[in-house]
Amino acid sequence: MKDVQSEKDLRRIPLKHVGIKDLRWPIELKDRTRGTQHSVARVTLAVDLPHDMRGTHMSRFVECMRDLGPVGLNEIEGILDKLKEHLQAEKAFLQLEFPYFITKTAPVSGMTAPMDIDCVYKAEKGRDFKLTIQAVVPMQTLCPCSKEISDYGAHNQRAWAKLEIRAHELVWLEELAEMADAAASAPVYGLLKRPDEKFVTEHAYENPRFVEDAVRELALRLEADTRIDWYRAEVESVESIHNHNAFAVVEKSEDKCC
Repeated sequence: MKDVQSEKDLRRIPLKHVGIKDLRWPIELKDRTRGTQHSVARVTLAVDLPHDMRGTHMSRFVECMRDLGPVGLNEIEGILDKLKEHLQAEKAFLQLEFPYFITKTAPVSGMTAPMDIDCVYKAEKGRDFKLTIQAVVPMQTLCPCSKEISDYGAHNQRAWAKLEIRAHELVWLEELAEMADAAASAPVYGLLKRPDEKFVTEHAYENPRFVEDAVRELALRLEADTRIDWYRAEVESVESIHNHNAFAVVEKSEDKCC
């Protein structure tokens, strides 16, 4: 049959990413407590396309995944190598977006319940392999200004910490969640009884933080972790009394990376 995708293209425009997205695939994750955890990822696979090639072979992206079963961290670089080989590409890209469940223990009752965090593995390989890990962790912030100027009470709100790292050793997703909890006015839990709610509410009141405070606290912890080569952290607060969100970002310079 005629191979239309491999026809020559004369427009001389190389393409950065060509591939498939929103493919659902089983994955197997390293779990600090239980050893492994299974989840389902939304997968993006892509390669760079040279200027003289009309298209790529979309079916080959799935072919490079089909014999693996559940995909884990150890398989990612091999998938990229397969993509480069089978699609005759100089650079390949893979992204896995998935929920990961951590077990949180309520601060007073000691009751435990799972809580999901949204995570992303983003990998690419040209000559070198590069892997970025992202975790989005719910947290609580309480406004220092509101506490200072009010006769009683202070406005607080749900916020999110988005941590992105590149590391030369394993950093557990649970550790990223713990960094976010420590940077917040108070953590968020899957299950709280009334004594727990009292504790969390009062803890947040005694620990007010702007998004600027929270993201700097994250930076201190990320910078102190010698396994982490590069990081970017963002805290976004869904403001309870304003018609906008507040956010702050910190990023380690690439120039300071090993």
